[in-house]
Amino acid sequence: MPGSNSYTYFFVITMAVISALLLSVMKISLQERQEFNKALDTKKNILKAVGALEPVMNSADVEELYTLKFTRQAVRDSQGNEHGFYIYGSPESPEGYVLPISGKGVWSTINGFIALEPDKNTVKGISFYDHGETPGLGGEIEKDFFTSRFAGKKIFKDGELVSVTIAKGRLQEQSDYAVDGISGASLTTEGINRFLRDDLTDYLMMLGK
Repeated sequence: MPGSNSYTYFFVITMAVISALLLSVMKISLQERQEFNKALDTKKNILKAVGALEPVMNSADVEELYTLKFTRQAVRDSQGNEHGFYIYGSPESPEGYVLPISGKGVWSTINGFIALEPDKNTVKGISFYDHGETPGLGGEIEKDFFTSRFAGKKIFKDGELVSVTIAKGRLQEQSDYAVDGISGASLTTEGINRFLRDDLTDYLMMLGK
């Protein structure tokens, strides 16, 4: 019957519109949650780089400490490109500086942060995250046993940037400018060696060298 068909069409169209609206709301909600989680992960790794991230911290704790202790600023490199960095503590009396680092590993782009002491030469800490390197091999770069090796290392030697080099294996002798590598992850660490020095070079004006 014509009336019955009209009702069926109306019902189908109404359900289609409602479904589309629900999917749209869910997509927006999911996107907002993903963006929040990504931003939170970034803040966690900034805290980790300076040694301020504690296992018992929840998201509210991370947000509170980040807001309290970090100020974002920017500097231009020799080409005029702007690069952001973070001051740990008060800008008037910094407890350290946190610089973003990023580059190609073997299978992915590796993101991270390197933290420097107030002397802008001694490494306070480092963190790596948001990568797709092989679990158990290159993926070990994010583990504490590896990142802890960077603390206390120097990035300048006789006034020139040398960065911190990751060795292919164990160091033959102790060095202020190198750390032991990870077995089976030489290609990943070679990538880090390249982009770490390149990224530090972008901050030479801020580092005052």
